[in-house]
Amino acid sequence: MDKLYERCAAEFGPALDRLAAAYEAEPDVRRDLLQDVHTALWRSLRGYDRRCSLRTWTFRVAHNVAATHVARSMRARTSSWISLEEAEPIAAGGEDTVHTGIALQRLMTLIRKLRPFDRQTILLYLEGEDAASIGVITGMTATAVSTKIHRVKALLARQFHQGVHTNDEHPTGLAEPAAHDSACLESAAPHGVGV
Repeated sequence: MDKLYERCAAEFGPALDRLAAAYEAEPDVRRDLLQDVHTALWRSLRGYDRRCSLRTWTFRVAHNVAATHVARSMRARTSSWISLEEAEPIAAGGEDTVHTGIALQRLMTLIRKLRPFDRQTILLYLEGEDAASIGVITGMTATAVSTKIHRVKALLARQFHQGVHTNDEHPTGLAEPAAHDSACLESAAPHGVGV
């Protein structure tokens, strides 16, 4: 069991770090969440029966722990989740200063605003999971997962780009994304999948 956990930690550690960052903005609380994920993963491996891939098992455990974390946090806070349609665009720091790191932070901020189920689905997609694997993890059909991914990607892209430029900055009155911001969104998606 320890060797299997070590394999999981080595193979999926960076993905678990990203998952924790997407669920928790506060660094100290994020470290606690990540520790809880690793502890739950280690404990769960006793029951791992190879009916699914180790990757799918790891993500299922991690997302269950993260969902519990969110539920506890919601009880502790009075704020509520918003739908993608209700999310306000995040303002950019300035066109000349926006670079990949800032753009990714903005994208993560938007992802953190999502309802937990939407967040879970898009995070698994960004980690390269296919619709069928996401369906196994979330309990949805592959078709429903594909539809949700398409919808969330479109709304995230729209919200992200609206935060880049105001309508006054573009002659048509529409927000126009900067080329490097689109490239950043593309780099956050699995290889070969556009935003």
